Amino acid sequence: MNKTYLKLTLDLDFILIAITAPLKDYVLCHKINTRLNTQFEKIDDHEIFFNVDEPAWCFSKYYFFVEQGEVEYYLICNKSSDGFLIPEMNKVDFFIIIKEFIDKEDLDYLINGLNKLPDIQVAAKIDPTKLKSRENLVI
Repeated sequence: MNKTYLKLTLDLDFILIAITAPLKDYVLCHKINTRLNTQFEKIDDHEIFFNVDEPAWCFSKYYFFVEQGEVEYYLICNKSSDGFLIPEMNKVDFFIIIKEFIDKEDLDYLINGLNKLPDIQVAAKIDPTKLKSRENLVI
């Protein structure tokens, strides 16, 4: 009998920024919107299903869209009452996912602006392909 294998590849074509900040998600979102002139808005939670017969784990998610360049930004909490979105990065509180291309100047402006916020301890670009739980970041 022949066996058929299904090979899946994840679409990890995005920029990932990890943020450590001891704030509530809505407070951080407000501070980012005020300081960096963005317009993040709350959308439906990011849901992860680990088992078919168990409820999904929900992580708070915010969205911002830039028409010029059609760039999508997502701000996602790494922590929920169920656990961590990316368990190997349990010191990180939030992630920003940037879909579509932004140039290095815009990315540097964003990361420098985040790092200048007094409540953010650190914001840094992370390579999503090196994460063990990278499939949890697929939107």
